[in-house]
Amino acid sequence: MSFIGNAIGSVVGGITGAKQQGKAAESAAQTQAAASNLAIDEQRRQFDILTELLRPYVEAGQPALQQQQSLIGLRGAPEQQQAIGALEQSPLFQAKVRQGEEALLQQASATGGLRGGNIQAALAQFRPQMLESQIAQQYSRLGGLTALGQQSAAGQGTAGMESAGAIGDLLAQRGAALAGGQLARGSIVRQSFKDLMSIGGLAAGAGGFGGIGGAGGGTGITASSPGAASFGRF
Repeated sequence: MSFIGNAIGSVVGGITGAKQQGKAAESAAQTQAAASNLAIDEQRRQFDILTELLRPYVEAGQPALQQQQSLIGLRGAPEQQQAIGALEQSPLFQAKVRQGEEALLQQASATGGLRGGNIQAALAQFRPQMLESQIAQQYSRLGGLTALGQQSAAGQGTAGMESAGAIGDLLAQRGAALAGGQLARGSIVRQSFKDLMSIGGLAAGAGGFGGIGGAGGGTGITASSPGAASFGRF
């Protein structure tokens, strides 16, 4: 009964092929997982680069906001007084005041009103008006830095959320790839077990036929028969 040996050989060949198929599935899953890891690393690298690029603007925005708060008294009267005093003593403000006062004096001298009350009143009002104007200008300049820092921080936040979403997707793909490889290998292992059980059934059948054949005149499977040879190789 060579057909039994051929059947056993076919099952053994199927098991060998299934084993190779399982290794191929697992290798493909590992390759896909490695590609996901590379993509994750690149996402993180790009986010770190963006963070470093925006860091100076973010760091400039915070102290600018604090100085704005100090100028309008949101951080208390002592800090407001200190901020205005520093602005009043700044070289820029001193230069503007000096130039303005000299212009007033020259105008009064040209019109003969150098010793008049009007020029004295104008000089008395000039410095406070200049200081008020300087405070407003300084607040506006600081507002530009504050807005820049806010926009940069928002850009960092948006980039972080996008990067986190992309990394999450890549991690899901990596997990699915590894899980798929494991499931495929497990399925092949279960099928191979069934094939082994089939071999056992064929072997048992071969033994039964051998007993019948022995009783009927030597038609059983011997060690030299094709089926026994195939089973022995397995």
